[in-house]
Amino acid sequence: RESPTGTLDVLWRWPASQTAGGPLEAILPDACKPLSAPQISHSGPRVTRRWRAQCGEGSLVGERIGVAGLRERQTDALLRLHLADGRLIQAVLRGDAPVVTVPERSGRFDVLRDYVRLGFEHILSGPDHLLFVLGLVLLVQGWRRLIWTVTAFTAGHSVTLALAVLGVVTIPSQPVEILIALTILVVAVELTGGERETWIQRFPWAMAFTFGLLQGLGFAGALTEVGLPGDEVPLALFAFNVGIELGQLLCVAAILAVRIGLVRAPVCWPTSAARAPAYVIGSLAVFWMIERTAAMF
Repeated sequence: RESPTGTLDVLWRWPASQTAGGPLEAILPDACKPLSAPQISHSGPRVTRRWRAQCGEGSLVGERIGVAGLRERQTDALLRLHLADGRLIQAVLRGDAPVVTVPERSGRFDVLRDYVRLGFEHILSGPDHLLFVLGLVLLVQGWRRLIWTVTAFTAGHSVTLALAVLGVVTIPSQPVEILIALTILVVAVELTGGERETWIQRFPWAMAFTFGLLQGLGFAGALTEVGLPGDEVPLALFAFNVGIELGQLLCVAAILAVRIGLVRAPVCWPTSAARAPAYVIGSLAVFWMIERTAAMF
């Protein structure tokens, strides 16, 4: 927060799981000299450091501010800068763009663009979420049932994503990650087939909605680490969801394209090949359950 006299009040907050002495550090303009020693406090899952710096009499417009170490930690950060003229500059910093030049003007489009990209990159970089979507596409037969199932999955994770990010629901991330792996295993078991039709096969949309509630808590973990712009929370949530859906639709389209290509290929596939995806998905799900349970204890 910049004052008219050129002083800068800095609040630097990071997850408690990351050590204060790690590679993540705030990058301020060279002209900014600290006026006080940092004050560190712990609050729940976050650590906060506050200090004051003197940045001269000129404005910060045109200066570079960012975070060092994002590429090494493979994470993102939210920058919020209150200028002395009353404007609020906010941007999502990432490994390939860890520094931002303070612009003359910033608008809602920047929030929309940054959080759509954040949601899109998150789902495409999460193998467990992608495997669940793969399982849904392979499990559900028929375009209409698939559309309803994917829509129910979207509704489920949108509800818990909003509730978790807004602090209405607070659940530790480690049990959630274990349960997400369990949902993938359940879908894999359903893919192995059987003579008796299960309720999941009859009502895949109900399963997708229920499991989507858990997936939403997983999405919230990534969004909570970055944070939300205080005055644009609804827009940022909407944009993050749009990014997730764009990545999800891209995944569904790619799976369907590959399946059509395999069916039309002039190859005589063995009967056992139809079950191969189920065993791959199930094996990875069991591995993640064991790995995440061991990490929790």
